[in-house]
Amino acid sequence: MKAVLSTHPGGPDALELAEIEAPVAGPGEVVVDVRAASLNFFDTLIINDRYQYRPQRPFSPCGEFAGTVVAVGARVDEFKVGDRIAAYIKWGAAREQIAIPATQAVRLPDGVEFDVAATTFITYGTTLHALKDRAKLKAGETLCVLGAAGGAGQSAVELGHLMGARVIACASSEEKCAFARANGAAETINTSTEDLKERLKDLTVGAGVDVVYDAVGGDLTEPAVRATGWGGRYLVVGFAAGNIPKLPLNLVLLKGIDVLGVFWGRWIEIDPEGHRRNTEEILDHVAAGRLKPHIHARLPLERIGEAMAMIADRKVLGKIVIAPGP
Repeated sequence: MKAVLSTHPGGPDALELAEIEAPVAGPGEVVVDVRAASLNFFDTLIINDRYQYRPQRPFSPCGEFAGTVVAVGARVDEFKVGDRIAAYIKWGAAREQIAIPATQAVRLPDGVEFDVAATTFITYGTTLHALKDRAKLKAGETLCVLGAAGGAGQSAVELGHLMGARVIACASSEEKCAFARANGAAETINTSTEDLKERLKDLTVGAGVDVVYDAVGGDLTEPAVRATGWGGRYLVVGFAAGNIPKLPLNLVLLKGIDVLGVFWGRWIEIDPEGHRRNTEEILDHVAAGRLKPHIHARLPLERIGEAMAMIADRKVLGKIVIAPGP
């Protein structure tokens, strides 16, 4: 079977398309035909040894996928051949088939397509954990979303709106701002042409925002902190800008701000039942049409390098799905 492999550190051009042996279902495992695998920004980092996890090589990128069960190992009672499932596995899904522990899989609700299901775990899972479990976002509060047009940003705009918040979406172009408004943002700020701090202050009549969702970092962090209101919550989600900002702690003190780290990948290991509940909640929202993940493009397995380059160049609205199978 075909698989995309990272055999040495490097950019998208360092990935290799290889033929490897098909997996066999061990005890407690299922083998899945991968119908769709989703790329995330961290995939551009993990293949170059710039992420907090460094898998043993060779490994395949893509940490979330959806597909059909084609084999079931001993001691697996919850799934059978033909079941439609999805899973988060950290990395490894950029291949035609994969064997995973059955406990990592969730059954797909009727009406949720493979492409859509493959995009929900990392971005929507991180965001629901951030807004619900960490920030405890309440209806009527103001939520500022930085990088609002990427996969994480779109999920924050959608979930924030769904939870009853007034969402201010911040993005780097008018096209991206329009995309955020279409996903439920009440107001938008073009960070390429507008002063982030001043606009956030204006839009909150000087009070500042209640919650900031920051998956960008870089030069946007400090002005966003300065525009956070008294007792606000600042969610540190990631650093898509490429550098980790240094935060003046006097601002945290003077505003009584809570700075909250959002390490979803570690949380799901500590609280797997909480992760499962959140995943089922997200998929129920998708099945009901309340959440609509946007798929920027669907590309075949051999074009994964092109897809990663698009993500690294900030050219993607929502997510890119890789299709290893039919």
